[in-house]
Amino acid sequence: MPVKTSSQIRNEFLEFFAEKEHAIVDSAPVVPKDDPTLLFTNAGMNQFKPIFLGEEQSLKHNGKSWNRAADTQKCIRVSGKHNDLEEVGHDTYHHTLFEMLGNWSFGDYFKKEAIAWAWELLVEKWGMEPDRLYATVFGGDEEDGLPVDEEAIELWKSETSIAHNHILKFGKKDNFWEMGDTGPCGPCSEVHIDLRPDEERKKQDGAELVNMDDPRVMEIWNLVFIQFNRQPDGALKTLPAQHVDTGMGFERVCAVLQGKFSNYDSDVFTPLLDEISKLAGVKYGQDEEKDIAMRVIADHIRAVVFSIADGASPGNDGRGYVIRRIQRRAIRYGWDKLGFKEPFMFKLVNVLADQFKEVFPEVVAQQEYITNVVRAEEKSFLKTLGQGIDIFNEMIEGKKELSGEDAFKLHDTYGFPIDLTQLMAREQGIDVDESGFNKHMQEQKDRARAAGKFGVDYSNQIEKKKLSDIDDFEFVGYDEFQCETQMVAHWKVRDQFAIILNKTPFYAESGGQVGDTGVFIDGDKVIEVIDVKKDKGEYIHFTNELPDEKKNNFTAKINLDRRLEIQKHHSATHLAHAALRDVLGDHVAQKGSLVNEHHLRFDFSHYEAMTQEQLDEVEARVNEKIQENIPLIEERDVPIEEAREKGAMMLFGEKYGDFVRVITFDEDYSVELCGGTHVGATGEIGYFRFVHESSVAAGIRRIEAVTGKAADKLIREEKHTVQNIKSAFGQTDDLVASIHKLQEEKKALEKELEKLNLQNTGARLDELLQASESLNGSLSLVKGEISGADMGVLKQLGYDALQKSPENTVTVLGSKDETEGKVFLMVAVTDDLIKDKGLKAGALVGQLGRLVGGGGGGQPNLATAGGRNPEKLDEALEKVNDIVLESIS
Repeated sequence: MPVKTSSQIRNEFLEFFAEKEHAIVDSAPVVPKDDPTLLFTNAGMNQFKPIFLGEEQSLKHNGKSWNRAADTQKCIRVSGKHNDLEEVGHDTYHHTLFEMLGNWSFGDYFKKEAIAWAWELLVEKWGMEPDRLYATVFGGDEEDGLPVDEEAIELWKSETSIAHNHILKFGKKDNFWEMGDTGPCGPCSEVHIDLRPDEERKKQDGAELVNMDDPRVMEIWNLVFIQFNRQPDGALKTLPAQHVDTGMGFERVCAVLQGKFSNYDSDVFTPLLDEISKLAGVKYGQDEEKDIAMRVIADHIRAVVFSIADGASPGNDGRGYVIRRIQRRAIRYGWDKLGFKEPFMFKLVNVLADQFKEVFPEVVAQQEYITNVVRAEEKSFLKTLGQGIDIFNEMIEGKKELSGEDAFKLHDTYGFPIDLTQLMAREQGIDVDESGFNKHMQEQKDRARAAGKFGVDYSNQIEKKKLSDIDDFEFVGYDEFQCETQMVAHWKVRDQFAIILNKTPFYAESGGQVGDTGVFIDGDKVIEVIDVKKDKGEYIHFTNELPDEKKNNFTAKINLDRRLEIQKHHSATHLAHAALRDVLGDHVAQKGSLVNEHHLRFDFSHYEAMTQEQLDEVEARVNEKIQENIPLIEERDVPIEEAREKGAMMLFGEKYGDFVRVITFDEDYSVELCGGTHVGATGEIGYFRFVHESSVAAGIRRIEAVTGKAADKLIREEKHTVQNIKSAFGQTDDLVASIHKLQEEKKALEKELEKLNLQNTGARLDELLQASESLNGSLSLVKGEISGADMGVLKQLGYDALQKSPENTVTVLGSKDETEGKVFLMVAVTDDLIKDKGLKAGALVGQLGRLVGGGGGGQPNLATAGGRNPEKLDEALEKVNDIVLESIS
């Protein structure tokens, strides 16, 4: 039988379940769009959570409702309890990104079909040997009062040909699945395979190795039977509808079916490993250390590429920081183990784009953009990587532990994530003071822990008080600014009330547009509506008091002036998006936005800063479209395929329903899917003005702009500023020339001042040279403080000292700026001491730098350091004698 390719295996899985009347759905993005509790999609069931939680009754797909589904889901596990990062590359089966093949039943079939179909696919279709397979079942739990899952045991016996002694019972840890502390849960049944040679299998029963972390006896498929709901008090209630959730590791099953013991030997990874081998000039499989590096790179580039494709680029916060950590880990392996001193990972993007073009087309569709983002991050880190490794080696010399302060310096100055520092330390047999590192991180914004900003679930803060059984909800805010309404439910969220209405004109925050504000008018009572959020499809209105529950009939009215300014900014965002694509290219795609009454912010894919000419051109194009007064064409409930045919802009990774709303400003200019509010014609926007352009993360730029009243205010402020400057200069025909002249005069005066300072500092150096000390009668030590000197002056004085005292001399100079909280140090060592005594300026200044709360480095004859504790300068200068003597002893 010919060996199946990974593509065939994936297709056969999906075709198998399509024949069993399952909807075959696309993978959800690896960056979750609608689940604020998750950094990354880490299981196939994530996109079906609303069904399991009872928020949706069934799956809507291709215009139909389905109770069965199957897919292959991209997953990333790098944090929390699902953290496989440290094992990646060192073993042959852990991955940061992997595909999860899965099939689901939403209140339809249950254990019987799930077990029978799993056996049918594995044994009858894929030809796995039955005597190599084991099935584990839930063995019961006294604490939860749950018995052994006898039903599953009997079904394995009746529905399959598995040997009865291959059905094994395990406890809650291995065979009971829970979504979280509360919510859906249930027993599971796992299929394990024994890949050992026959002679080994004869010596030891495979049953003894199941769940024992033997890589040759491993789980390949987990069948979860969701039949309970965990209550807040820990009790279990039987669910009215029972579900099936299964997950099969794609990379593992490919290795098994292709007769490989390592996932990396399957054709899922060989294209990448072949390209890495070619780039490095190293053959895979001949050197274990290099093999680990190649496996790490092959694994990590997958996680990086698919994350960027789905909207998370390397950055300093949340998901972006996780991706940065993963990529920098791979870059360091490439540098240290394979000799990659120039960017190389970006050259692997085309391999993945080609390999996955049929199943995950988002990569090939954004190939140029992804390549540029990966390359930009590599270039950025490679600038500091080599120096950081040298500093790390200096820091650990003769030590058993790297201090938290040093680990923080590697993070803050050289861009080393703490787990990369720990990895390097582990390779050298050194510990890292992680608590000390965390203490320093806490003193500044904790960039690695930005996940805390992820959203709040507003609907579950406390039990809702339901006032009405009305299920029909109507949002009328596209057409009306006030309406009569009723409360359906309310509850308390901290100090505010959360209210659900049966009908509302209030837009709820979504799609980057902020929620409306306004009032509830309840007779003579006027209640301010502070904000409106959307949660699980519900519009939640926040107030400081409640309308009258008994009467329960009042008017909801939005702040119309505020709404009008918001929609000016939203429509301008659409015009700017189109203009950016015209000026910069079709690779521009929306990566985030914020629209409020004061300004707009738009994040988009682009790999370099925009030039002033490009900004001017975009601004001009947007204002041209405003002046054309293009009428809005708003179409509701458009079939998604029809919207695609219109060429509507769609965001990669975004989940759209079967029917969408299309916003058009000239069908040849801007056509987008959008749920926000907009102007009736572009002329209402008034004027568009950029205020800022910046970088958000590797390959993502941000523009900020104002329109309407905010633009008018900005232009007036700019006019007043210019008038004030003119007034300060007096009579001038050319304001710009006058400013340039003033700048030139300032530069000339600064040069004069610098000359005087150098003369003074030179005189101070001569004083210190005259007062040099003799250390052990073997060398001269010149040391002292140079008041007012910056780092540049200290370096120049160091070179002067080497000329004035070229033999047998160590010079240590320091200065401080207490206002700025800075301290500077310089060490110069004459060549004879470098050669004869082994003294190095870099090593000496590194020790001194740590005394003043910083660090540094440089050449053996001259090096500098900076620190954050100017009050420690005197102490550092006092300790110079001991540090120098220790270095030559």
